Amino acid sequence: MSQNRFLSVFFLCLFQGIFIGKGFSQDLTPKYSNEFLSIGVGAKALAMGSAQVGAVRDVTAAYWNPAALTAIQHEYEFSLMHAEYFAGIAQYDYLGFSTTLGNQNQIAASLIRFGVDDIPDTRFLYDANGAINYNNVQFFNAADYALLLSFARDFSEKIKVGANAKIIHRNVGKFAQAWGFGLDVGGIYLHKRMTLGLMVRDITTTYNAWTHDADLVRDIYSQTNNEVPLNTVEITLPKAIASIAYNWKIGGQFDLLTVLDLETTFDGARNTLVSTSTFSIDPKFGLELGFRKIAFVRGGVSNFQYIKDFQGAETLNFTPSAGLGVILSERFQIDYALSDLGDVSESPYSHIFSVKVSLEKLASDFRKFNSWD
Repeated sequence: MSQNRFLSVFFLCLFQGIFIGKGFSQDLTPKYSNEFLSIGVGAKALAMGSAQVGAVRDVTAAYWNPAALTAIQHEYEFSLMHAEYFAGIAQYDYLGFSTTLGNQNQIAASLIRFGVDDIPDTRFLYDANGAINYNNVQFFNAADYALLLSFARDFSEKIKVGANAKIIHRNVGKFAQAWGFGLDVGGIYLHKRMTLGLMVRDITTTYNAWTHDADLVRDIYSQTNNEVPLNTVEITLPKAIASIAYNWKIGGQFDLLTVLDLETTFDGARNTLVSTSTFSIDPKFGLELGFRKIAFVRGGVSNFQYIKDFQGAETLNFTPSAGLGVILSERFQIDYALSDLGDVSESPYSHIFSVKVSLEKLASDFRKFNSWD
């Protein structure tokens, strides 16, 4: 298959996936499913308001836009992130790895976990005699997992394409579990200091098949007059994220990276800045000021929502974020982000740390197409 024909098929699949998603959106599917995959990975990205589709240049591209994986300038690159949400109740972890596959291709594997651990199961708190017995209390975990297998290819100096195959597993102790499979595709277009990016998540629509062990909860549900859960299928509809990033040179020592992402969903009206009965658009804006490509200060705004007070007055709110980054050596980088700022949510601040390790720098002429900034 020629390059032009391949690219034509690729972009046809992008738009086909979007319109398939619109067909499913007629109240047959939930608006929110697999939401743990919408949090994002990497302290750098989260400090920039999750505006990354056109700006990402490292191993975390496997999540944000796999087409950008070929920007990696090392044979091996690893990234690790840990964050805690809701005052430490929920744990969010990410591990990523990427390596070259020839001089035009890049592959990556990413593992994401979001979970609440040590949840008490008090069904047997009272023994057969009606007395409280704390020894009967057991503990279980409610956790979501995702494995992303990514592939990226350079087609020219300007055009890069990538895709993810993702396997999803969700479990609520022994009570219920789900398995799912989905596909993401992304593209990059480079023009001097400007980058245009497009990412379509769940392009084929992602299905999670839930199974429930009804026998474990049958008595509790009957006592509370609730319906015993049945095996179900949960659907995640496609979403498209268009992005533009521009790298400004400020003197001889500073760089300013500005990014705008427009996340578009096709499941009807959401509480976003642009909302219609057919689609909703949620903008995200981020910037990064770099000093000698060693130290970085970052900021971003996202999650624009219209909030009503008790008098019915409506105001536009958003979530700011900020962070820092420093490259300690050619091999080691550490980043920090402070998110969940402002009064949109009552949840506390989230402190997020991530580290990146890069090994065996590639020769300057290794890539067949080496147009990344």
